[in-house]
Amino acid sequence: MVDPIDEYCVQQLKEYDGKKLMSCTKEGLELEEDEEEKKALEEQKASFEDLLKQVKDVLGDKVEKVVLSNRIINSPCVLVTGQFGWSANMERIMKAQALRDSSMSSYMASKKTLEINPSHSIVKSLKEKIAADKNDKTVKDLTLLLFETALLSSGFSLDDPSSFASRIHRMIKLGLSIDEEEPMPVEMEDLPPLEEVTAESKMEEVD
Repeated sequence: MVDPIDEYCVQQLKEYDGKKLMSCTKEGLELEEDEEEKKALEEQKASFEDLLKQVKDVLGDKVEKVVLSNRIINSPCVLVTGQFGWSANMERIMKAQALRDSSMSSYMASKKTLEINPSHSIVKSLKEKIAADKNDKTVKDLTLLLFETALLSSGFSLDDPSSFASRIHRMIKLGLSIDEEEPMPVEMEDLPPLEEVTAESKMEEVD
């Protein structure tokens, strides 16, 4: 259900054939779990506590909370909205309205929750990096990059595409083993030094 009209219909329909309708892009989606799976998730929550706290500190007000999730398979993390606020699709529809009510968007665009996949290799590596050094400079950059990619994959729009692009470019440079401080071009190195203009030379020009 991805058409604009679907968002309005589902808000009024609420349930169908005795079954309550739930959006998988919102928090509160519960999947069936046995006791063993519940216990494993609780153990993971304890071991990932430092990572969750560090990610929340880096993101600040961008997200309401950071939690572990058992519903993600392939992605390292996803962003979900509050149960009674706008979904990502609805937020995009409302932002596209020419005569939208900005006061409504301030309270309907609910805070986002970042759900993290504890079994993903990226998350595991980030956890190890934080355990080794909480003040690692790359942790903040990687966390913001994960958040921004989660924004896009979850259907939101970026507030600052240029900073996202610069982070991607840094990752590309890292992959190509290019130093952050690029050397001066060869053409600039071959240029002779600028001659110093003295007062005498200025007087000769005037004469």
